[in-house]
Amino acid sequence: MSNEKSQRPKLGRGLAALLGDDGAETPGMEAGVARLARSIPIAALSPGAGQPRRHFDEEALDALAQSIRERGMLQPIIARRIENAPGRYEIVAGERRWRAAQRAGLAEAPVILRDMTDRDALEIALIENIQREDLNPVEEAAGYQRLVDAFGYTQEDLAKSVGKSRPHVANMLRLLNLPDATRERLAAGQITAGHARALLVAKNPDVLAEMVVARGLNVRQTERLVQEGGLPRQAAPQKPADPNLKAVERDIGDAIGMKVALKPKGRHGGSLVLEYKDLDQLDLLIARLTSRPVRAVVEDDDPLSIPDR
Repeated sequence: MSNEKSQRPKLGRGLAALLGDDGAETPGMEAGVARLARSIPIAALSPGAGQPRRHFDEEALDALAQSIRERGMLQPIIARRIENAPGRYEIVAGERRWRAAQRAGLAEAPVILRDMTDRDALEIALIENIQREDLNPVEEAAGYQRLVDAFGYTQEDLAKSVGKSRPHVANMLRLLNLPDATRERLAAGQITAGHARALLVAKNPDVLAEMVVARGLNVRQTERLVQEGGLPRQAAPQKPADPNLKAVERDIGDAIGMKVALKPKGRHGGSLVLEYKDLDQLDLLIARLTSRPVRAVVEDDDPLSIPDR
């Protein structure tokens, strides 16, 4: 296996490498690609067993089907013959186009047939979807894991094959350690890969993932949530009110007809807060504190000014 891996070229260019040119990645099916393609009945094609993609957006499929009705299928499906099943073909790349073609009512589709190993088929399917950004993080991670399990890929091999960094591959593979419920949220797009990496070190990732979605937390907020164990920060305990102070507040308030608050500060000091409802009440308060007659308040540019008579 190691000799095969070292001798065969890496497929980092995806379909372009498979087809021999870049035509399959252009908006139209160019002449070189068209010559390689043949028309094959839609019913003769089956999804590939190694297809890493598991979720297909229904609206996107409908839009692609409409495009196929109007302009035809601009890119061919890549397939290989199914052993011991004459006339049957397994899709290697292009399952989304195949599904949309069925919705569009096509009886046949342009297909390029290639002889390839299970290993090549899985790698091509993974690369095509990654390059098109069609895979969610869970599907991408599962595709990497299949290459590891089935063909002995190292993380460095994977990185070279799919054109990603080794840390990226390692981080994606770690996502498979999440519990099922959190992986489902990740696959559905409710949380991002950044959220998921933060939740990997949590003791209760499913519970915290639910909190992340409910609160709409970003990645940094999620990291703080994990550090705090999902518990809200505790407010400082409030000291019980001193009944003697409350009695004094009531006595002063009854005497002057205003709301009073005593706010102790330190061992012996504090402040006395008097709350007035309007300017007339303020004038009454000033008169009582200064022992002068009550005077009318005249509102001018300074609403708190009390002019001399």
